[in-house]
Amino acid sequence: MTNLKRVMISLPDSLLEKVDGVAEQENQNRSEFVRKAMKLYIAELRKEEIKQEMKQGYLEMGNINLEIAEDNIRIENRDFSKYEANIAECE
Repeated sequence: MTNLKRVMISLPDSLLEKVDGVAEQENQNRSEFVRKAMKLYIAELRKEEIKQEMKQGYLEMGNINLEIAEDNIRIENRDFSKYEANIAECE
C-alpha cells in the first residue's frame, strides 16, 4: 500500500485482545486488520445511507404514482361513461 499514515488510537484491553485474536486467525497483522475493519465499516455506512435514500425516493415516488393512478382512474371513468352513453344512443 502506498501513502500510508501512522495513527495512534486508544482501545480498551479487551477490544485489543479480540482484534489481535481475530487478526491472528486471519493471518493478518494488526494494521491490516484495522484497515480492513475500517473499510468494511465505511462500506456499511454507505449501504445504510443508500438504503435511506432509496426509502425516501420510494416514498416520494409512491405519492407521485398514486396521483397518476388517480388521474388515470378519473379519465377511464369519464371515457367509460362516454362509451356507455354512446351505446345507449345506438340502442
